[in-house]
Amino acid sequence: MNGSASEQAIAAATAYEDFFVPAMFREWAPRVADAARIEAGARVLDVACGTGVVAREAARRVGPEGKVVGLDANPGMLAVAARLAPSLAWQQGDAHELPFESGSFDVVVSQFGLMFFADRVRALREMLRVVAPGGRIAVCVWDALENAPAYALEVELLEQYAGKAAADALRAPFVLGDRQEVERLFELAGAASITAKTLAGTGRFPSARAMLEADLRGWLPLVGIVIAEPQIEALLARAEEAFHPYVDAHGVLLCPAPAHIVSGTRH
Repeated sequence: MNGSASEQAIAAATAYEDFFVPAMFREWAPRVADAARIEAGARVLDVACGTGVVAREAARRVGPEGKVVGLDANPGMLAVAARLAPSLAWQQGDAHELPFESGSFDVVVSQFGLMFFADRVRALREMLRVVAPGGRIAVCVWDALENAPAYALEVELLEQYAGKAAADALRAPFVLGDRQEVERLFELAGAASITAKTLAGTGRFPSARAMLEADLRGWLPLVGIVIAEPQIEALLARAEEAFHPYVDAHGVLLCPAPAHIVSGTRH
């Protein structure tokens, strides 16, 4: 693994793995692997791999004859990924300029990363470049915010208590909610045999307070938004009442969170 990570970056990535992966991301890894048609012996690249939840799923499928590489720009994420799966290859790099030769992989996957790329078409072209002819890429992005009502409510509360910048930071993961737009990006990148589907998903958090606290003290600082403690406490005080419709009999917050999975092949 290239690059180094500060203790703070590793702590943030550890919190991400411990909280957000089981709450939001783990259920999607097998679905992305299915869409990518990952088989035994395949060479797989996971772009924007984070702490490696999809890469670990891919490793289970390719077996000892296969190869899995996880690439991310964040060294803290890679440090945690390497700790969890030291036998896989982890590399720091930019999705817009993948540091691999053309045709190096059979499959490229990217789960909940495309929304944050500055040049999405360029990133998709790079994914297609590094797969062998006939190779497959599969990308997962969140559906529109209005189809994730608990998050839409959280955005409203953030706008009210912490301002537009904080609310926009939470809107950002949902910017590719139009599935046809994602298909169009694949077309512009030159993908063939494009397929797309929207699947239901559910975020599961120990409580409404836990969900908000994770975003307010975890996710938002990661993207440069720091909210003052009095505002955080005011938001948390509203959480139980505001999110009551999404809390089950055991106090668990269940958030509808559908996503699109789009795949295509290299000519």
